Amino acid sequence: MRSASDLLATWEAGVSAGAVQRALLLHALARGGEPGDHLAVPLGERDLDLFGLRRRLFGERLNGRITCAGCGEELEFDFDVGQVLSLSPPPAEPLVVKVGGRVVRFRLPTSGDLLAAVAAGSAEEAKAVLLERCVLTVDGQSDAELVRELSDDLREPVAQAAAEADPGADVRLDLPCAECGHRTKAAVDIASYLWSELDNWARSTLVDVHLLASAYGWSEPEVLALSPLRRRYYLELVGHG
Repeated sequence: MRSASDLLATWEAGVSAGAVQRALLLHALARGGEPGDHLAVPLGERDLDLFGLRRRLFGERLNGRITCAGCGEELEFDFDVGQVLSLSPPPAEPLVVKVGGRVVRFRLPTSGDLLAAVAAGSAEEAKAVLLERCVLTVDGQSDAELVRELSDDLREPVAQAAAEADPGADVRLDLPCAECGHRTKAAVDIASYLWSELDNWARSTLVDVHLLASAYGWSEPEVLALSPLRRRYYLELVGHG
């Protein structure tokens, strides 16, 4: 388990970062090392690591809200992260799919691919970059120009084959609405959920540090070294429990 100081350092580094960079910071927290150490990890494997980190930090149940696509009503969900952790990790070897008589060999996207796609600019350019990086050969040829020419034909079959091979990269819930009966499919973006929870925890923890440092003159490391139970009792003693 990472220390409170490690968690705060990760939060501080990610406050002004983008979504992909935050996911890399969280992944480094889960695996150890630096964010740049895990750029080549497939997204499904990364997300399994993040679900595991979430369970260690905040427990088994993940609660959230989405908007019903039918009537706009807010729907609550209660999700067991163990359901995802039981999934098999993604395959390490490249995958093969046939597209219009052509044999396409590709690998699963990674965090490094997402960084490159985000840097590309528009959504269409990002999709093109992602495809060019992940498609290895078409009919045995490693030709980026050929991939660009076939991008419209390749995109959907390659994405579908990748999703089937790596379900941990696209976890979705199917939620019924009690008001209108419509079923809404919601993607569980674990990196976003986990960052939101870490952000709430960090801000609350810094308030605790401020209150106890003001009351007792302790330093931040001294406050963070207290167990959650002892910290709560001290906060009650100074009238903030």
